[in-house]
Amino acid sequence: MDGKKLEYKGAEALKEIQRLTTEADKVQQDLLKEILTRNKRTEYLQKYMTEDDVPEFKKKVPVITYKDIYPYIQRIANGEDSSLISGHTIVEMLCSSGTSGGEPKLMPTIAEDLDRRIFVYNMIMPIINQYVTGLDEGKAMLLCFVKAEMSTPSGLPARAVLTSFYKSKHFKARSRNGYNDETSPDEAILCDDSNQSMYCQLLSGLIHRQQVLRLGAVFASAFLRAITFLERNWVHLCKDIRTGKLSPMITDSGCRLAMSSILKSADPRLADEIESICSRRSWEGIVCNLWPQAKFIEAVVTGSMSQYIPALKYYSMDKLPLVSGMYASSECYFGVNLNPLCDPANVSYTLLPNMGYFEFIPISKDETFGSDDEEISLNKLVDLVHVKIGCYYELVVTTFSGLNRYRIGDVLQVTGFHNHAPQFRFICRRNVILSIDNDNTSEEDLHKSVMAAKRLLDPYNALLVEYTSYADTSSVPGHYVIYWEIKHCTSSVLDSVISPLGPQVLQDCCVAIEEELDYTYRRCRTKDKSIGPLEIRVVKTGTFELLMDLFIKGGASINQYKTPRCIKSDAALKLLKSNVKACVFSPRDPTWFPK
Repeated sequence: MDGKKLEYKGAEALKEIQRLTTEADKVQQDLLKEILTRNKRTEYLQKYMTEDDVPEFKKKVPVITYKDIYPYIQRIANGEDSSLISGHTIVEMLCSSGTSGGEPKLMPTIAEDLDRRIFVYNMIMPIINQYVTGLDEGKAMLLCFVKAEMSTPSGLPARAVLTSFYKSKHFKARSRNGYNDETSPDEAILCDDSNQSMYCQLLSGLIHRQQVLRLGAVFASAFLRAITFLERNWVHLCKDIRTGKLSPMITDSGCRLAMSSILKSADPRLADEIESICSRRSWEGIVCNLWPQAKFIEAVVTGSMSQYIPALKYYSMDKLPLVSGMYASSECYFGVNLNPLCDPANVSYTLLPNMGYFEFIPISKDETFGSDDEEISLNKLVDLVHVKIGCYYELVVTTFSGLNRYRIGDVLQVTGFHNHAPQFRFICRRNVILSIDNDNTSEEDLHKSVMAAKRLLDPYNALLVEYTSYADTSSVPGHYVIYWEIKHCTSSVLDSVISPLGPQVLQDCCVAIEEELDYTYRRCRTKDKSIGPLEIRVVKTGTFELLMDLFIKGGASINQYKTPRCIKSDAALKLLKSNVKACVFSPRDPTWFPK
């Protein structure tokens, strides 16, 4: 976006969205021409093309996955020239979270990619301001984190996409206004120690509790992790506020210096208020009680993050809208939610045609578990403006930084159009599956089945905090194992004593999951006997936090972390197994009728 405007505000930003979506096809075609003009001399494109010609690109350049581009990325990481894949200098490598169906990947990035990300960020508040007024009259408590970065052998930074943004000159030197007046000091955000960072950000948020108008984190899971952290540490936080002195547990010099200007003096009255709220028997509605002026919670709650919606509603007494503002990945930022206050189940993202060149592989719903190794026929690809409402697609992107027809791995469903730009519902990651025999269970199917079963916990005032799974083939026949962490909630509106969960309830949950799984699974279980009874293993409280810590130590970013819905790591599996406190099997075969 060389020389192009980035700082759009208010009506001007909305006008730009209207222009982009109205001229979506032209913007896309012009963008592809510009990408090819810049990258035509790269070693990669010269394998397939002789000219910077769009028809030649569409006819000859193959659809690829990470394993196809990895050798080029590795060569650049080792010191070879960026011209292997891009006409611009690769300035850093962005690390994927490593928990969305695979190992961490390195994504090449050029300087102007930051401009594109800033462009999307600048669209979010003007969109929300159409629905929520007065957000410039208070503060935002948005919990943000960085991860210690690494370097490639050639010295290029290798870090998470949000770490890259928070450490950029743009973030550090950003102009302050009412819409980005955040409670968290930059020094706390930039602290590599996530526990010290969390402590200081929550402390600052509590000190400014009456001024907070919006709050959240990048993903719902990170926001809930903050609430769990608060449950463990509110006594220490209250002590800091009561005495006006920062806990000696905080050793980071930047955090201590920044907090000295926020924790200016003792405030026993504020400490008493917070203590009174946090010491209640029930934490139902705790978010609204601690931050009474908050108007919404901002976090991604689509895809696998939708599993956290009940917990978010519990902690906010279902009074605060859940806002998923944007759709993005390490590879590319894609689009925005133009209806931010909609029900989380109805969130659709409008793809912005100036972010990258987008193409789509049509798939049926049953294909969402397909292999990445299959060769994609080029004549199957559909341009952005030619997708059809109701249909499912896998997203393919071409970028200035050297990704050409790269499969993102996300399955999307078209829900409509805004002008000529399509709107998509995120369905799942395509390559996250459970399989024992002929069965192929997608992330979406597993999620729906677990959500159906967890309703059986409601009469016992029990909340499913987290879940994951794996296909246990250590015995014959193999079977699905579902790990559940369950929280027994107290409620301010329920005075009666709720009975604890017994084995029968969990067996019923096993049955409910199996009944929701697809025809092939149920046939394998019932007729073929090639799959054994499904098993639920209940783990100790805090197990999934330990799982997150494990992945963070292994390279994942706390901002980007999403609990893997299918465990492939031996270390992660060992951790889960060591924390099991109860296990039950499905007591009967699921219903199955021959077709």
